[in-house]
Amino acid sequence: MSSENVQTKWGQFISLIIVFFFWGFVGSANDILIPVFKKVFTLSQVQSQLVAWAFYAAYFVGSIIFFLVSLKLDVLQKFGYKRTLSAGLLLSAVGSFLFIPAATMESFPFFLTALFTVGLGFSIQQIVANPLAIKMGSPNTGAHRLTLAGGINSFGTTIGAILLGIALFGMGDNKKTALSLEDIKLPFIILGLAFIAVAIFMNFSKIEDPEKEEEAIIKEPHSKFNILDYPQLYLGMLGIFIYVGTEVTIISNLPALLHTSEFGNVLEDAIAPFIALYWGSLMIGRWNGGVNVFNTSNLVNTALKFIVPAVAFGVIIGANIFAAHDVSSFYIYPIWILLFIAVSFVGGKNAGKTLMLFGISGLLMMVLGLVWPNPEIAKFFFISGGLFLSIMWPSIFDLAIAGLGKNTGKASSFLIMMILGGGVIPLVQGSICDFDISHPGGIFGITWTHFSYIVPLLGFAYLGFYGFYCPKILKKQGINHVEGGGGGH
Repeated sequence: MSSENVQTKWGQFISLIIVFFFWGFVGSANDILIPVFKKVFTLSQVQSQLVAWAFYAAYFVGSIIFFLVSLKLDVLQKFGYKRTLSAGLLLSAVGSFLFIPAATMESFPFFLTALFTVGLGFSIQQIVANPLAIKMGSPNTGAHRLTLAGGINSFGTTIGAILLGIALFGMGDNKKTALSLEDIKLPFIILGLAFIAVAIFMNFSKIEDPEKEEEAIIKEPHSKFNILDYPQLYLGMLGIFIYVGTEVTIISNLPALLHTSEFGNVLEDAIAPFIALYWGSLMIGRWNGGVNVFNTSNLVNTALKFIVPAVAFGVIIGANIFAAHDVSSFYIYPIWILLFIAVSFVGGKNAGKTLMLFGISGLLMMVLGLVWPNPEIAKFFFISGGLFLSIMWPSIFDLAIAGLGKNTGKASSFLIMMILGGGVIPLVQGSICDFDISHPGGIFGITWTHFSYIVPLLGFAYLGFYGFYCPKILKKQGINHVEGGGGGH
């Protein structure tokens, strides 16, 4: 095992995970912008979800463009991983700067265009960074490296929500509840400059391109590749679509839920701590999974599985206290963290079993969130969805590409396209929320906004089913698949 660990190129890997941090930072910025735009532009809930749509549709469009270009020209071979990554960062910088004219013109469509441009840059970065992280060391620890990179991504989302909240609303006694679009300009100028700085840093970093022979396996002419020959792949594509959609929809519609009188009329300026706790839940789960990258004894590994989530929770609380947020209601949350740790021990390193158990657990959390009589507790059931989603991406990715051999590269690009779910599923949930305006009175004694959490409930149900069913498909194909591995989001 130790030789595998030595092979991890830590200097290069640390350079790369800065990019993962940025994806997270901007992802949580969307969740702050949704309630702000909803108020400033007087949007319905479904219209406000166009923020998520613009961002995640860009991943789909970017992946398709990249795929079509790669049929004629192997971009990564021609320009190299570093240059392609830098180009993606510069495109995201352009998108960030477009926020300035969008704010000046007070145009919601212009804001969506700016976000789409940032997302387009991110799609290029994702296509490069995911395989690169896997190849920076032993293949056996590739999946765990991605889980660790995912943990850094979640760290970005956790503190991104808090920092943008401070930048837009201030903190402590100087906090403001009203917001003008002018206030959005400065954070995005800083973000754009940061993208440029990281692009320059990337260009001069020591990241090496993976060896050409590895790429040659993917490049060689294929016998006719038909997705329908691989049920693990097309069901996995639906899995990624639903996974990303579920991850985004829980948090994108949470401000609307907390804004209802049932959940305490929480205003836009007080939403950041809850967004930070949700993305922090993904961080807790991914840090927990990332422990497996390090070569430790079983005893140390088990201890770390408890210590690391505790540290991650401390980071969330500390960042919120720094921002002068009242987080006294959060101190009950370790109950959910302990439940998550227990389920992860039962799942072990078996991708299918882990996915099935986490799908069932997430489904139960959504059911309890819908029926729990006390909204103060109910909201934490919904937020804990982040814990159970946290390490699903590698499991889905791993099962979906099992047994694809030389078609693995094509399969990966199809899976990245399915990030589109992050734009579609929040629109479905947002349209249910809007029934509170068109059909007031709610359903089953709760508001439509509260009932809309049936959407992530159904998402968890499918993900649990895929974890249960996919290993059976692989067994029929003669593939004995146990180890969890995969990709990273």
